[in-house]
Amino acid sequence: MNLYKNLRVILGAHIGIIIISLSVNSLAEDKVDIGKLEYNDSCAVCHGMSGKGDGPLKPEMVKAMPDLTILTKNNKDIFPFNLVYQIIDGRKEIKAHGLREMPVWGNAFNKESSIYFSQHPPFNNESVIHSRILAITEYLYRIQEK
Repeated sequence: MNLYKNLRVILGAHIGIIIISLSVNSLAEDKVDIGKLEYNDSCAVCHGMSGKGDGPLKPEMVKAMPDLTILTKNNKDIFPFNLVYQIIDGRKEIKAHGLREMPVWGNAFNKESSIYFSQHPPFNNESVIHSRILAITEYLYRIQEK
């Protein structure tokens, strides 16, 4: 459980950096890869920058991290978009996924949204959560091995 507390602290700091980065990058006319930013800030610590399961917390993990670049290959050459989205969200139990060993990002993103965006109504937590999870899912689709 201590690992999850550390991840929450790291995530809180990173969301602020993301917001600042997005503002600066949009002014500089550079295209921002929001999916990659979200993945790097929320997933790479365990799954690695490459998505191959080689993140810096790998030695702390009880089970090996899956290679996220072969999801399509392992699913008869079809990217399991809905399943990946649901696994990242984590608020709905997915029996095929097995025991939940990763953070429930739907809840984590909800807390972050409440903290950072509640002072700027109108906003919709579910819309923010959905957008962030979609961005990560779409990024994972783009990094699939060909």
